[in-house]
Amino acid sequence: MTRIEELSKLLVEELNDFDKGIEKLGNINEELKMTKLKMDLTEYKSIIQSHQNHMDKHQKVIEQFEERFNEKIRKAKIYPNWAVVIFIICVIVSLVLVLYIFL
Repeated sequence: MTRIEELSKLLVEELNDFDKGIEKLGNINEELKMTKLKMDLTEYKSIIQSHQNHMDKHQKVIEQFEERFNEKIRKAKIYPNWAVVIFIICVIVSLVLVLYIFL
């Protein structure tokens, strides 16, 4: 009988230890629920701000390039004015000569 008593006493102690462990885990769980985590974002904010400034500079450079490019396209001419005038005069003279010869 003493063996059963020892085993039951050991079992009761283990159950008490288990209950204490569960109680501690419950307390820890409650503390975790109450704990709010805060992240320090100041370093990331400065990195993001630096990147944003860098991207703004690139955007301005691209816009300036686009404006210059569009201005050059507007001012661009395929043929110079003197060449167009000479071509038109040659065509008119050729038409007059052709009409003169055939009529």
